[in-house]
Parts: sequence; C-alpha cells; structure tokens
Amino acid sequence: MNKQLIFKKRPIGLPKPDVWEIEEKTNPELKEGEVLIEQHYVSLDPAMRGWMNDVKSYIQPIGIGEVMRAGSIGKVVKVNNHPKYKVGDCLTGWGGVQQFVVTNGKEWHKVDDTIAPMSLYLSALGMPGMTAYFGILEVGKIKENDIVLVSGAAGAVGSVVGQIAKIKGCRVIGIAGGKEKCDYLINELGFDAAIDYKTEELYEAIKEKCPKGVDVYFDNVGGEMLDVALANLRMRARVVICGAISQYNNEEKTIGPSNYLSLLVNRATMQGMLVMDYANDYGKAAKEMGMWLMQGKLKNTEAIYEGIENFPETFTRLFTGDKKGKLLLKIKE
Repeated sequence: MNKQLIFKKRPIGLPKPDVWEIEEKTNPELKEGEVLIEQHYVSLDPAMRGWMNDVKSYIQPIGIGEVMRAGSIGKVVKVNNHPKYKVGDCLTGWGGVQQFVVTNGKEWHKVDDTIAPMSLYLSALGMPGMTAYFGILEVGKIKENDIVLVSGAAGAVGSVVGQIAKIKGCRVIGIAGGKEKCDYLINELGFDAAIDYKTEELYEAIKEKCPKGVDVYFDNVGGEMLDVALANLRMRARVVICGAISQYNNEEKTIGPSNYLSLLVNRATMQGMLVMDYANDYGKAAKEMGMWLMQGKLKNTEAIYEGIENFPETFTRLFTGDKKGKLLLKIKE
C-alpha cells in the first residue's frame, strides 16, 4: 500500500491541515520500462506555497486531487526491464509526498548514497545548494571583498549563499529572526555579522553593519526587507531575487518595493533566478560543493521530521521560522 498526501483545496493565507488529506492506494503493476521507488525523504520548500495557487507562474499549479508536489529521494525496490536503473539504485526527482512512486525514470537522477547520506542530495547537494551556488555566483556575480547581504540567512538557501560568499572572499552579513539564529550564522557558519530583524531596526542595522553600502543583496524574503535593502545599495550593486517568503501567505496583494529608484541612482541591477535554468551545470556545481563539504569549508544543517501525517505541521515551520537549515520529512517507516 502507498500512503499519499493528496492536495484537496487551495488555501487562503497560511495553509491549514484540511488543505490535504492522507489516502492509501495499492501500487499498480509495473509496465515495461518502469521502476518502483520507495521514498525515504521529501523536501519542504517555501516555493511549494506558490504552487498551491491557481495562477500563472514558472510551473503549473498543483491540481486538486493530485499528490502534493515535492522533491524527493528514495531507492528502487522493483524493476520491469528498465534500460537504466536496477533494484538498489538511489534516485532523486519529483516524487511528491508519498511512500512509493512508479515512474519510467524520466527526470529522475541517480546519486551515490555510499559517499553521502541521502538527505544531503536534497539539501547542500540538491536544489537549495544549487540555487545558492548559481544565484550568488552567476546572478550575484560576487567578487572578492564584496559586501554581501543575505535575507533568510539561516534557511536552506541563505545559509549556503553566505558560506559560498565567504569562501570567495566576501564580507557577509546575514538577516535572520532571533538571537539563536544570528549566533548560529556567526559562530557556526562564519558570517561576519548578523542582523536580528525581530529586535533591530532594519534600516539602521544595515547602515551600521554595511556603512559603505551593499554590493550584492540576496533576497529570500521580499516585502519590507527588500525595500530597506534597496535603500542601502552601492554603485553597480546586484540584487538577486530568489524568493519572497514574507509574501507567500498574504491574503491581500503582494507588497512590492517602493525604493526601486535606488536601482537607477546606483546603476544597480535586480534579477530573478530559477535554479532549473542551470540544470545543465548541476554536475559542475555538485563537484565543487562536494569538495567544499569534504574540506570543512561548507557546513550543511538539516531539520528532519518524520511521517506523512506530520506534513502540515512541519510545512508551517517554513513560515514560522521554527527551524534552521534545510527542512526535510522522512517518509520511509
């Protein structure tokens, strides 16, 4: 039997548990060229909230009655004459929030869980890590001695962005919520400074810690935080729009920046980025990130919870800030 989390209705604001419903179905017989994957972990990401809205975006919205979309990783437990995969192979792809997946293997990728734990392929060596790598290097175009400001800095993407910027010789300031997270950024991840948006006045704090202004602002939060950052840009600054977690659960219209003329004054650029645009170069990025991990230059933090039935509660941690690093749900019982 396959336990699945089914998307039942489109939420308004922060999703409540009744947005989903658990169903159990018998796994179908495999057709020629198909495999059965037993899933071990699914990835929980802020972007999932946007996929629930019936609006035009970079990806189709999740359909009512479909398995909740999510990145995942697991092992092949059954094969019907597949040309590429065999029993025991570890595969990562878009398996959704369910225990088993039947697939022809298209858009799934084999990884080696003997050299790194499975969860790492959903965190630093997965989409969050790839997003951070290409976002800060290709879009942010960082160079040595740049002043880099990162919002959502204790999250899955932000924490890696800051560390990559440090590896490349930048001065890095992270914005996070609460003393514990700010201490984590400085003491564990090596950020040069941190700003607690819950207790500090944001404009003054950025001004104090970035007196010469900001060369690169990597934005995971949007809203007021983006607006304040725009007011503190240096000449030729780059603003990377990766996410807007402060806006995803708005019940009214999205709050946009009013300080956009700072881009004109400072001849700055603001560019959105989607990690899938860099898919052809994932291998190169994973190789370099893997080297940094082995050298201890890059640290990976995961918050792992268990059980499909705990998905709604776990998902809300993305928006309450009640976690550090990459949020994962363990599916295999």
